[in-house]
Amino acid sequence: MKLQFTLFNFFQKLLFLFFCFFGIGESTTAQEDYKLWLQYYPIENVNLVNTYTSQIKGITAFGESQTIQIAQKELQLGLQSMLSSRINIEKNSDSKGLIVIGSISNLDDNLKQQLASQITSINNEGYIISSTSNNKKLLVITAKTDIGVLYGVYHFLRMIQTNQSIDNLAIIDSPKINVRVLNHWDNLNGSVERGYAGASLWNWQKLPDFIDQRYIDYARANASIGINGTVLNNVNANALILTPLYLEKVKALADAFRPYGIKVYLTARFSAPIEIGKLKTADPYDPAVQQWWKDKASEIYKQIPDFGGFLVKANSEGQPGPQNYGRNHVDGANMLADALAPFGGIVMWRAFVYSEHDADDRAKQAYSEFVPYDGKFRDNVILQVKNGAIDFQPREPFHPMFGAMPKTPLMMEFQITQEYLGFSTHLVYLPKLYQEVLEADTYSKGKGSTVAKIIEGSLDQHKLTGIAGVANIGNDLNWTGHPFAQANWYGFGRLAWNPSLDSETIANEWLRMTFSNNPNFVSPVLKMMLDSREAVVNYMTPLGLHHIMDTGHHYGPGPWVSDLSRPEWNPVYYHKADNNGIGFDRSSTGSNATAQYAPEVAKQYNNVATCPEINLLWFHHLPWDYKLKNGETLWNGLALKYQEGVNQVTTMQTTWEKMKSYVDENRFKEVQMLLHIQQKEAKWWRDACLLYFQQFSGKELPKGVEKPVHSLEYFKSLKFPFAPGNN
Repeated sequence: MKLQFTLFNFFQKLLFLFFCFFGIGESTTAQEDYKLWLQYYPIENVNLVNTYTSQIKGITAFGESQTIQIAQKELQLGLQSMLSSRINIEKNSDSKGLIVIGSISNLDDNLKQQLASQITSINNEGYIISSTSNNKKLLVITAKTDIGVLYGVYHFLRMIQTNQSIDNLAIIDSPKINVRVLNHWDNLNGSVERGYAGASLWNWQKLPDFIDQRYIDYARANASIGINGTVLNNVNANALILTPLYLEKVKALADAFRPYGIKVYLTARFSAPIEIGKLKTADPYDPAVQQWWKDKASEIYKQIPDFGGFLVKANSEGQPGPQNYGRNHVDGANMLADALAPFGGIVMWRAFVYSEHDADDRAKQAYSEFVPYDGKFRDNVILQVKNGAIDFQPREPFHPMFGAMPKTPLMMEFQITQEYLGFSTHLVYLPKLYQEVLEADTYSKGKGSTVAKIIEGSLDQHKLTGIAGVANIGNDLNWTGHPFAQANWYGFGRLAWNPSLDSETIANEWLRMTFSNNPNFVSPVLKMMLDSREAVVNYMTPLGLHHIMDTGHHYGPGPWVSDLSRPEWNPVYYHKADNNGIGFDRSSTGSNATAQYAPEVAKQYNNVATCPEINLLWFHHLPWDYKLKNGETLWNGLALKYQEGVNQVTTMQTTWEKMKSYVDENRFKEVQMLLHIQQKEAKWWRDACLLYFQQFSGKELPKGVEKPVHSLEYFKSLKFPFAPGNN
C-alpha cells in the first residue's frame, strides 16, 4: 500500500511537471499576460520556418558589455523559441548564415568597410540591419553604441514575430526624439496616483539590496520599444526621495536599468530645501537655496553618473513653486538647470498649471503663464506640455502652446494610464489619440507645422527634444490591468521613437506579437482596437464635451457636480448646459481662447460652420435646435452619439466572442469579462448624461436611443469611495 501511494505521488508530480513544461494549466497560461509583446510564439507556418532556418545558422557577438550580452541572449532566446530549433553562438563570423551583432567599432575591418557609408546616417541610438553582399551571406546588426545594437536586435526580432521577410535587408533607423520617458505617478508608500493596475513596481523597503526580477523585465520591455528613461516618483512629489536613504535605492534601480539604455529621473519637490535641507526658504534667488540644489545635484551624480535630471511640477494644484516667493517659472527652472548643467542633466518643467484666481477660462492659463517667457529658459530646460489644454480628456484639441514658443523646446506629455477613459476596465487603444494630436497642424510656420515636427525639434531646430507618457504600469500580473492596455504602453514607445508612425501599423504589430499572426484573428481585432477610442468618446464626451466625469476619483459620469470649492473643478463649468443650449464658448465672442492659436487655426475654430464637429462644444455654446452637418438637431445628434458609443462596445463584444479559438483561455476570459463591464458602464454614461442634459433641452430622446432604466436621482446617488487611483 505504501509503495502504491509513493508511485502515485511520483506520477502525479511527473504529470504536473509535464503540464508546466508544455504550458498546460492555469499557472502557465496566466504567464502569457506577463510576457507582454515579447511572447516569441513558435511560428506555425512550416514553410516560413524553413525559410528562416535556412538563412539563420547562428549568432556571433562582438563586444563584452552587459548590453551586448543581453542583446545576444535575447536574440538567441527569441529565435530558438520562434523557430523551435537551437541557435548556436559562434566565436567568429567565418561561417555562412550568421547574424553578427556588435557596435561598429568592434566589428572586423571587412564589415566596417562595408558599412562605413551607412553608419554616418544614424545617431548614437540608431542602428543598421544589413544583409552583406559577400559569399558568407551574413546579416549584420550594428550601431555606433551597444544600446543601438540592442534596439536593432529588438527590431529584427519584431520582424520575425510578425512573419516578415528578412531577405536583402538594408534598414537604417534612429529615434527622432532624444528623451523618451515614462512618468510614474508612484508614491513612496507604494500607491500609484491614477494607477489602475495594482500597487507600485518599486519596493522601496527592500531596495537597494533586493532587485526584483520585475525590474529587469520592466527594463527589457521598455528597451524593446526604445523607451530610454523613467521618472520613478509622482509629480506630486515627496522630498524624501532626495535624501541619502532613498538615493541609495534609486542608484540600485539605475544600475539595474543601465544595461538596457534606461536613465532614471526624479521628480524634485520645489520646497525640498526647507523640508529636508533645514533652510527657511526655497526662494530661487536665495544664494543658500541655489547652493543647496548644486550640492544635491553633485551628491546624486556621485552615485548615479548618468542620472537624467529632474521633473518638476510647480505652482499647480497646491504644489510649491517659485511663485510662492514672487518669482516666475523661468526663475525656478533655470536655478535647477544651473545645478544640473555641469553633469549634463536636464530639467523637465511641467506646464500643467491652473489657478482658482483666474475665473476666465482654465484652458488659457498655461499659455498665458509660459508663452511670454519664450526664449528665457536655459538650454537644458524643456517644457513638458500635455497634449490638450485641460487634462487628458478623451478628446481635446491640441494644446495652443505647441507652435507658440519657437525659441523654447517643448516635450509632449501623453497619459497612458486611463484616468478619464474608464480606467483599466475599458478597452481603449490610445495610439489613435496620440496620432491625432501629433498630426495636428499648428500653422505656426505655415501649413505643415505639425505638433510632431515641433516635439521632434525639426521645425524650430531644437537639439533637446522629448516625449513623456504617464505610465499605466503596476504590479498586477499582466502589468497594466487590462490585456489590451499593454498596447498603449507599446504604442507610446513606438510613437516616441518615431512620431510619424501610423497607429494602425502599431496595432497590427502588437496583435501579431502578443496573440497571433492568423489573419482571421488580426483583421477583426485590429478593427476593434482602431474603433475603440472613438467609441469611448461617443459614450462619454461626444461633440467636444469634456471634463464631465464624477469628482475626485474621476470614475463614471457626473455632469451635475457643481458644489466644489473651485469653479474649474466642477463639470458644470465646462459644459455650461442651460435652457438655451450647451457648450463652452471659447470663440472670439466668448473667452477668446481661440486667439491662442495661429490665425489659420483660430479662424477655423471661431466659425461654427468650419469648426470640426468633434470639437464643436469645446469652442461653442450652441442651442439645442442647432442643425449638425448630418441634418440632426444638436440634441438628437448628441443623444445618437451616446447610443452609437454603446453600440460600438456591443460590436466589440461580438467580435471578441468569435476569437476564442485564437487566444489562450485565460486572456480570452479576462477580455470577455472586461468588455462586459465596459458595456454596462457605457450604458451608465449614456443614461446618466442624457437624463441630466434632458432637463435643459426639454426634448424627447430620438428614435434609436434606448430609454434609461433608472432615474437621474439614482445615478446621482451612486458613490465610489474606494475607486482606485484616487489618493
